[in-house]
Amino acid sequence: MTIENAEFSDVILAPGGQGTASDYFALLKPRVMSLVIFTAVVGLVAAPGHIHPWLGFITILCIALGAGASGALNMWYDADIDAVMKRTASRPVPRGAILPGEALGFGMTLAIASVLMLGLLVNWQSAALLAFTIFFYVVVYTIGLKRYTPQNIVIGGAAGAFPPMVAWVAVTQTVDLGSIALFLLIFMWTPPHFWALALFREGDYDKANIPMLPNVAGRPETRKQILIYSILLVPIVFLPVLTGVAGMVYAAGAGFLTLVFLKDAIDIYRAADGPESDKACKHLFGFSIYWLFAVFALILVERLLNLPVLM
Repeated sequence: MTIENAEFSDVILAPGGQGTASDYFALLKPRVMSLVIFTAVVGLVAAPGHIHPWLGFITILCIALGAGASGALNMWYDADIDAVMKRTASRPVPRGAILPGEALGFGMTLAIASVLMLGLLVNWQSAALLAFTIFFYVVVYTIGLKRYTPQNIVIGGAAGAFPPMVAWVAVTQTVDLGSIALFLLIFMWTPPHFWALALFREGDYDKANIPMLPNVAGRPETRKQILIYSILLVPIVFLPVLTGVAGMVYAAGAGFLTLVFLKDAIDIYRAADGPESDKACKHLFGFSIYWLFAVFALILVERLLNLPVLM
């Protein structure tokens, strides 16, 4: 990994190896991990069939460790660009608290342990999918896409969509339409979520030379793409109903939330550049996190209350 930024070079030469427990915890990207864990729990509960509670706990633990491994390996590889971005400069590696080699070793250890544990204790089908998820996020997205194409988020978004599918396969040992429906919810949500962030953090990505859509195609095209993906999200949100994963309570709640999501996307599309645009982007970015949590929570509540589904 070449170091082009002098500021990052200075940090790398700073004393390392003094990372605290909180520094290593930060390598796991805990806020991202919390959404991963929650969507995986929903996948586990929504999957047809039965899994022993202890094996279910192991499944979620392994998915969490795999997500943490992905975060640590991402911070290892991206330490140079993290150092020049305001949003990421305080991360443990660019800050010098943890050396890049330490982050690499930590991430690889967690990755191998999570896959082996899931395979040995639950089943190898879900372990293989977890291994592919980690590979996809680190190699395909972080190394292969992020620095080279404005479609990085569109393709790379698959990595964040796999966890509920991994949990589903832990129960069923197969990928079916229900798990694909959960995958597509996250996959289609990802581009408008991250492009809203990219619009009001455009300067950060420009400094780091990351080809996010606003920096490459311009702000008007980015606003247009946010609207397109938000429109596509409307039919996608009903796929869990059509595949028998969710019922009418979910349909009503998720449908309403998605209309609010779409309204926010329309506000971004109509907003002129300036404070009004930044406000609209921040609102969609914040609401999109709530949307993902709420939509999956509706599925979880239906399953816990044993409410009827259509199929």
